[in-house]
Amino acid sequence: MAAKLDNTEKLTVVLDDDEVDLSEEHQGFLPIETNWFDRLFISVVIWVALSLLWFRFLEPMGLSIWISNAIALAVAVLLIARG
Repeated sequence: MAAKLDNTEKLTVVLDDDEVDLSEEHQGFLPIETNWFDRLFISVVIWVALSLLWFRFLEPMGLSIWISNAIALAVAVLLIARG
C-alpha cells in the first residue's frame, strides 16, 4: 500500500461476507473501538484496581478511600465522555 488514499476514497476489507470500513477516523484516545458500555466497563475495572492499590499502599498512611473514589469517578467521566 504505497499509494496514499484520498479523503474521498474508502478502504474496505471483506471478511466472510462482512464488510469492514477501515477509513473511519478514530475519535477517542483509546486504541480500540469501543461503545459507551465498553468504556463504562473499563472504568469499573480501573476503579477496582485503583481501590485495591489504594487500600494496600496509601490507606495505611492515613489517606481516605474517598480520595481514591473521587479520582476514579473523574477518570470514569473522562473515559466515558472522550474515550
